[in-house]
Amino acid sequence: MRRKIYNYFKKNNIPEIVFAHCDIPCKIYDPIIVQIGVVTMLRLADLIEDLDNSNSPSVDDKAQFNRLVNQKEEHGIRVKEEIRVIWGDYFKKHHFEEFPELHDLTHSIMIKCSISKQIINKDCVIDLLDSVNRFAEIFWHTKKIKTFKAKCPYPPGIELVYPNLN
Repeated sequence: MRRKIYNYFKKNNIPEIVFAHCDIPCKIYDPIIVQIGVVTMLRLADLIEDLDNSNSPSVDDKAQFNRLVNQKEEHGIRVKEEIRVIWGDYFKKHHFEEFPELHDLTHSIMIKCSISKQIINKDCVIDLLDSVNRFAEIFWHTKKIKTFKAKCPYPPGIELVYPNLN
């Protein structure tokens, strides 16, 4: 059976590999991935601040600095990708009409995330998180699910928007 499918694809010049995220669509979207990504970026900024920043840091501190910055970059990339997917695949015209701020909010998240990747500044990341939390509020509102704010249960213990699923 597999051989027949393979031959059909070959014969009809149908690509064998397709890359997509939710172009099916899967209908599985959740801004918590973005929120956790931003909290991780904030935590990494804390860890970077804790490193020895003297004129002669150890080789281990230099290596740790590189790892932490690399992870901050990777989480920033994921944040932008997840925001892009929710904005582009989930939100529809009626959502933008109900929340006219949504385009500008999404764009500001992208810009703030870029800035948070470029520099190590906790205030920038906190500003990004504020925008991401607003994005989460809007997202859950479109699903008619109320939200609440609570401190996340891990460092840095900052406030996140959560869906009230009760």
